[in-house]
Amino acid sequence: MNKYIIIVALGALSFGMLSSFAKIAYGQGYTPGEITFSQALIGTIILWSVVIFRNIKNGIYKLTINWKLLLAGTSMGSSAYTYYLSVSYIPASLAIVLLMQITWLSILIEWVFFKKKPNFIEVVSAVFIIFGTVLAGNLLDLNSFNISYKGVFLSLLAAILYTLYVVFTSKLGKETPMFEKSALMTSGSAIIIFLINMEAITTSTNIDFGLLQWGTFLAIFGTVIPPICFTAGMPKIGAGLSSVLLTLELPAAVFCAHIILGEKITFLQLFGIAIMLGAIIYLNLAKAKKQKQVAGSLI
Repeated sequence: MNKYIIIVALGALSFGMLSSFAKIAYGQGYTPGEITFSQALIGTIILWSVVIFRNIKNGIYKLTINWKLLLAGTSMGSSAYTYYLSVSYIPASLAIVLLMQITWLSILIEWVFFKKKPNFIEVVSAVFIIFGTVLAGNLLDLNSFNISYKGVFLSLLAAILYTLYVVFTSKLGKETPMFEKSALMTSGSAIIIFLINMEAITTSTNIDFGLLQWGTFLAIFGTVIPPICFTAGMPKIGAGLSSVLLTLELPAAVFCAHIILGEKITFLQLFGIAIMLGAIIYLNLAKAKKQKQVAGSLI
């Protein structure tokens, strides 16, 4: 059990550190479009290689393309690009705090589009997450820190797009194997990022070995390792504990930004992060308990 907890935690931590390294890449002259496209393209190649190898090993020589998953992957790509773009305007620690609004945004989207009315616990958790965000992001005092409102807007837009990706992932392709599903969605991600940045990418003078290195690094830690960790560990420890461990992405991103980029973190920000994590963990534990009760009543 402990081994699988560590595996899932490593997947979440892997996600969390990406924005800090992306910001280092910007300092070397690479653009968000170049970084996100190289990450998505290399991740697509790696994942399809794994799918083909596994299929050949199992005697399967036919691939079925789920076009809905390919299309859903565009939300992942546009979210990644928008998020990486926001990091070029605002601190990485603030960007991840704003991105974590996916918890209550997913509740809102399910209410609006799927008529699933939020319960009392979900509403209270959403309020605490928003309150924690205000403290964690220093949003009461943006002017004194010369924070770009464009960066804040882009990060919130990334959160909305990422929420759509999460909803699509949970609703689509349940019959599709994990690696094949990831490969299809990453393919859609690479396509939309290329289309958004087509002119810049095709005329770029930065397509070099350095970009290949950054793309490979970010693809391994953002596209390959997390799905492998989650696939191996989540079935063993259950959805409730898995959801709690996924919140490690937030402190990982904040502390990576502090250690690697030298971004300052105040006590008030730490308090806000603690409130956000507490609300997210409580909400996920409540959901897991409810699902367990429903499952028990059906037996």
